[in-house]
Amino acid sequence: MEDLKQVAARAALDFIKPGQVIGVGAGSTMAHLVNYLKEDATRWKHITTVTSSFNTRQLLLENGFTVKPISEVSQLDIYFDGCDQFDQHLNALKSGGGIHTHEKLLAAMADKFVLVGDGSKYVAQLYTTFPVVIELIPESLPFVMRRIRDLFSLANPVLRLSNKKDGAVISENGNLLIDIWFRSFPPLDSLNQRLKDIPGILETSLFYQMAQVAIIAGKNGVEIIRRDPAYLI
Repeated sequence: MEDLKQVAARAALDFIKPGQVIGVGAGSTMAHLVNYLKEDATRWKHITTVTSSFNTRQLLLENGFTVKPISEVSQLDIYFDGCDQFDQHLNALKSGGGIHTHEKLLAAMADKFVLVGDGSKYVAQLYTTFPVVIELIPESLPFVMRRIRDLFSLANPVLRLSNKKDGAVISENGNLLIDIWFRSFPPLDSLNQRLKDIPGILETSLFYQMAQVAIIAGKNGVEIIRRDPAYLI
């Protein structure tokens, strides 16, 4: 039996047209999208792909897709990605993979940013069961930890440590990651900027008002959610 991630990934195929430059994110839903796309020769042979994910890149290359590095692209026709959760305004948290800086870059490049996933990811408002993750330069760690505690009384910043080696997780950019666990989220419309105003912080994992569309699969089938009801796909 197909799981809901597969159903949502297959529905995303309708958004892809030959000749486009497609961004593909990380995770199992994106792997399903690549596999379904491979089955449609009229599409996959005539698109260019870009990804921030090592695993997705390997899957694309193994299946014969044309893959370009991010540094060679300034614009995408469409970018697909999953997330930990997203709300009714399509604000999303992408905390797990720790590659949100590159993912955000691709989302900003795209004419359309589409979230894809199962219905459990769709919530009325973002819950604090997932952290907001920040990427920061290593030298700024003590200062950034202090500033976060000063600015947000309901926040607990925790340096992300590796479970595969001794020490901290190091991002693809050579930086550190901090998981900020909030007891209650501050207003989302200012949270990104308040964090990025702290010297040393590169990017956050809160994707505020970036996605235009979400494709979710639930027990009642596939639903297309638009941030703006008047937005034409």
